[in-house]
Amino acid sequence: MENLDYSVIGNCLSAALVSKTGAIEWACLPDFNSHAVFAGLLDPSRGGHFAINPAGNYRIEQHYITNTNIVTTTFTSGRSCFKVHDFMPRYYINHGGHYFPPDIVRYIQVINGTPRVVIDYNPRLCYGEYDTITEIHPDCIKSFTSQGTYESVYLYTDLPYKQVVEKSEITLKKDHYFCLAYNQKIISPSLEKVVLDFEKTRVYWLDWSARTPKYAKYNNEILRSALVLKLLSFYKTGAILAAVTTSLPETIGGVRNWDYRFCWLRDASMIIEIMTRLGHDHVARRFFDFILDIIPFKDKKIQVMYGIRGERNLQERQLDFLAGYGDSRPVRIGNAAYQQKQNDIYGVLVDAIHKDLLIFSCDLEKSEHLWTVVRTLLRHVENNWRTADRGIWEFRGIRRHFVFSKVLCWVAADRSSKIADHLGKRNYSEQWRRLADEIKADILRKGWNEAVGAFTQFYDSHDLDAANLLMETYGFTSADDPRYIATVERTYEQLCEDGLMFRYRSKDDFGCPTSSFTVCTFWMIKSLFRIGRETLARDMFENILSHANYAGLFSEDIDIQTKRLLGNFPQGYSHLALIDTAMTLGGGKLDKNDQLYNIYASHRRDSP
Repeated sequence: MENLDYSVIGNCLSAALVSKTGAIEWACLPDFNSHAVFAGLLDPSRGGHFAINPAGNYRIEQHYITNTNIVTTTFTSGRSCFKVHDFMPRYYINHGGHYFPPDIVRYIQVINGTPRVVIDYNPRLCYGEYDTITEIHPDCIKSFTSQGTYESVYLYTDLPYKQVVEKSEITLKKDHYFCLAYNQKIISPSLEKVVLDFEKTRVYWLDWSARTPKYAKYNNEILRSALVLKLLSFYKTGAILAAVTTSLPETIGGVRNWDYRFCWLRDASMIIEIMTRLGHDHVARRFFDFILDIIPFKDKKIQVMYGIRGERNLQERQLDFLAGYGDSRPVRIGNAAYQQKQNDIYGVLVDAIHKDLLIFSCDLEKSEHLWTVVRTLLRHVENNWRTADRGIWEFRGIRRHFVFSKVLCWVAADRSSKIADHLGKRNYSEQWRRLADEIKADILRKGWNEAVGAFTQFYDSHDLDAANLLMETYGFTSADDPRYIATVERTYEQLCEDGLMFRYRSKDDFGCPTSSFTVCTFWMIKSLFRIGRETLARDMFENILSHANYAGLFSEDIDIQTKRLLGNFPQGYSHLALIDTAMTLGGGKLDKNDQLYNIYASHRRDSP
């Protein structure tokens, strides 16, 4: 089993993974979290795939078309050469709307000679639980489930259907196309239409990228990460996914295999800040509106995560018929963490509201809505901040007084006090400032361990936790506070190995972690830079950038020994932190003479 050598394509409705050799091995249609059409990523023999295999020895190269989410795979052998452009259509249509159907398009462009290929089209609907039946119809190739939940997809192509289905060798004498559609087409595609969709989609991504500020340092890494975040946004609601996959393991052969095709509210404030700093206000604002739509009023329970359409029940089940990535079982769909109590979520949400009020203008009705939400959240904080919870890492069998959860409760009270000041509610402001002071005093008294010389993972603990590096980011402490400096230094000493960070090293429900957590490495780099260890920070940053895959993408984890990518992919949180760290190390701000300068402060609006 090799590294996660995949590129990702998508259109803000769904996504697919294209292997380094040009095979589609993961795709869910019609939405990100729908049943998989191809799940070869999780079981090569049963999961299904869609490959265009050249006959003979070909050199294969793959790259993104510059500044787009379109992947081109080039096959070369002597005088024969052809390219496969993989994309999911997304472009502007009349009246400011968008065209983004649940389609995967493969545009084959013959460059030289007459290449010979075998089309290995093997859809296995509903994760391959039962056999998929494939039939030749007059205008398409239809595949559908034989048992269980009924699903179907339609493959349109200008190549001979029989040769495609029977995997016969085909000689390419001109350009061709495939269009895999979830919906049956009313008007059948043509090569001319596919080429037009290709060009329109290319222009869409080029235009989106052109509205992203340019940076003197790390510009390519920032832009690729921004394109990943845009791709992970579900346009129909504004939700942003954690990743497009499920059950890619944190450790090969391990059981830490989770479904990440959902929206974690914990990412909210960082997404809003980063996307706004990048000038993509619309992405940030739509995500914030999604959050407001799902936050319940009054005494209803607030979840840590939701479905991309706001679904609350994310019941977890195991797909025991799949072998799992690298034989890592179980394969899970759904995520039981939605039922957990995690007290940090209140601070994340109030911080997001505070950012929104500072960045965007809102009318009286919206302000009153936000004010009700803030008071609801603070009621939860007042009632829960003293209690134990599952923490940011979502422990399944452990409840503790996690220091980071307490810090985020302080954030909730601190930001609420500032919001109350902003809205002229002085009595609330004073009340919540007292609460913030009480929480902070508790953390300083119980979260700091003098023997360890650092803030620890939970009260009365000797273990360290990388989440505490965010204390300075959230304003709980300052970069020149000796206790924060000591925490950064002790955390680096105990959790960093070969330039990569563990979340923690203490035992959890499944033993001790064995892989580094990518976002934590970025947190450490930023923390080191902030406390003045700039050379070390830059060295660590260059090191972790070298561990991205060939397409510049990161997953959730990196194996400490082999440096292979592990965990769900591509991971939005990893790319968010990459952008934030790159801005910190590279200066972030544009030249004042640049017309894009100070987008964040000027509240610029843009097209979605």
